[in-house]
Amino acid sequence: MTDYRKTLEQHMLRLKQEGNYRYFLDVQKSARDFPRFYYEDAQGNTRTAVNWCSNDYLCMSVHESVAGRLAEVARQSGAGSGGTRNISGTTVCHRELEQTLASLHRKEAALLFGGAYLANVTALSTLGKLFPGMVFLSDERNHASIIEGIKHSGAEKMIFRHNDIQHLEQLLTGLPADRPRMIVFESVYSMSGNIAPVEAIVRLAQQHNALTYVDEVHAVGLYGRDGGGISALLQADHAPDIINGTLAKGFGVTGGYIAADRVIADAVRSFGSGFIFTTSLPPAICAAAARSIRIVREDHRLRLLFHEKVRQLRQMLAAYSVPWIPNPGHITPVRIGDAVRCREIAERLLDECGVYVQPVNYPTVPKGEECLRITVTTRHSEADMVCLAESLQYLLQADRQHHSVYIAA
Repeated sequence: MTDYRKTLEQHMLRLKQEGNYRYFLDVQKSARDFPRFYYEDAQGNTRTAVNWCSNDYLCMSVHESVAGRLAEVARQSGAGSGGTRNISGTTVCHRELEQTLASLHRKEAALLFGGAYLANVTALSTLGKLFPGMVFLSDERNHASIIEGIKHSGAEKMIFRHNDIQHLEQLLTGLPADRPRMIVFESVYSMSGNIAPVEAIVRLAQQHNALTYVDEVHAVGLYGRDGGGISALLQADHAPDIINGTLAKGFGVTGGYIAADRVIADAVRSFGSGFIFTTSLPPAICAAAARSIRIVREDHRLRLLFHEKVRQLRQMLAAYSVPWIPNPGHITPVRIGDAVRCREIAERLLDECGVYVQPVNYPTVPKGEECLRITVTTRHSEADMVCLAESLQYLLQADRQHHSVYIAA
């Protein structure tokens, strides 16, 4: 007979032995002290650390006006929406936020979801089913949500090498002229920090009558004059057809969305199970997100400050001889290359130095590319950066010495 518990325990044991088991730290987030937070160690002592892996890049989750707007609407409308969008779950706050997002991306319409993962899965799976014979051309480094959405569509998938326009063109050229096709990629890749050649991909798509779908979750709020992402840097006639974005990173709240023309948005709204059968975002969340977007769009200094912080951080790491993988984006990965060692270094950073960086292991990155993914925010100070750089210098040097001794032995 099958021993269900034992089977699962064996899977978990193997995951731990490989160094890929995910441990969660229960943090007490502080709006006043962010990115510093508080937690209890194994002995029950209250300790503090600085968060170096948050995606709340502009610190909008702790912005007084955004938090105030959330509390205000929650008092008026309650904690939740009470239903799906078609069963009383559409409020004036939902409509306002969708209009704000459509304006941000210079599109006719936007559609809200509980998260950007759900938005990707729903939009891609729905559109793949609505176009008979659809083939997706997907960048090999695409996010799991993109892979999942294409898989659930049942459509054919062709993978092109990361950011490789020539390979993409070869694949497009080999397709029958009358076959529906969609190119799916990210603007800023969340682990490497690489930026896609968005304009070149869109131009190529237009030549081959292909739709384009870009995931901008790590770009919205941070790039473009008003925070519209990498796509906002392009002329409207060279913009991707469908943009996926999040409210949880640059805008500091929660939720996801797509922005597109009215027909595409209405098709996903009408046929997408992940939209139809999911309770809508609370009105207070929508109101807070709309407030955050307006602040980010109007205050250009936020983006300037953020990218200056990225530059300062990288200069500091270089000054302390901490090797990081160069890229044109804002993600700063420090390659470790081994899952167990990556976790050990992350644990020592927290326990000994008060530095919190989560190890990034398989399947988030391919095996052999395990890294510490460092993200700076507008609230990180120079003293925070010095502490991070000194700690990494010390622990990476100790790891290299220990590893070289182990190899020699």
